[in-house]
Amino acid sequence: MRLIQLITVVMAMFFSSSLLAKVYKCSDNLGRTTYQGTPCVEGKKSMEVYVNTGATVDLSIEQEERVAKVRLEKVKEADIQKEIDKVAQRKLDAIEQGKLNLQVVKDNPIQYSAFAIPPYDVDKLSPLVKIHEKRLPEIEESRLMASQKALLSGECVRVENVDLSIKSSFYALVYSVDCSSGKTFYFSEGDLVTS
Repeated sequence: MRLIQLITVVMAMFFSSSLLAKVYKCSDNLGRTTYQGTPCVEGKKSMEVYVNTGATVDLSIEQEERVAKVRLEKVKEADIQKEIDKVAQRKLDAIEQGKLNLQVVKDNPIQYSAFAIPPYDVDKLSPLVKIHEKRLPEIEESRLMASQKALLSGECVRVENVDLSIKSSFYALVYSVDCSSGKTFYFSEGDLVTS
């Protein structure tokens, strides 16, 4: 009697484990179909068959979804890298423009005090400049243009300081130019474009 119970338990275990086993239906592009206990090789249409219910899951679609997801992640990573590269290039462009500004100041000591247009440190920007960080190369160039416009006015003999003004908004930057005469000029981006 015990032997029959033992055989029954073993048989039940065998059948239940075979019901949980996965069967894969693999089809190639010629329409040939095989059934196997291991996943299909890549390039074949793959279906997972649930032996206990007869239900199937198209693994090819899941594979395509995984591939699409990987591609999307790569595109996102590439976009992030492009943005990182743009930021790095803008910093380099701002540094170069800052060097040009310093050279103009150095070459014109009568018109500019030695610290009239100190370059903004791209890694330690003031909160005001940080808001407009993406436009830093333009800001550096516009600071020089603002100083030149003030000098051309005839009311500024020597430029003492040029900065981005607190009057700036997100949509329109304003530059302040302090002159040795005590006069301060404010130039918007539009003022500098028309000059």
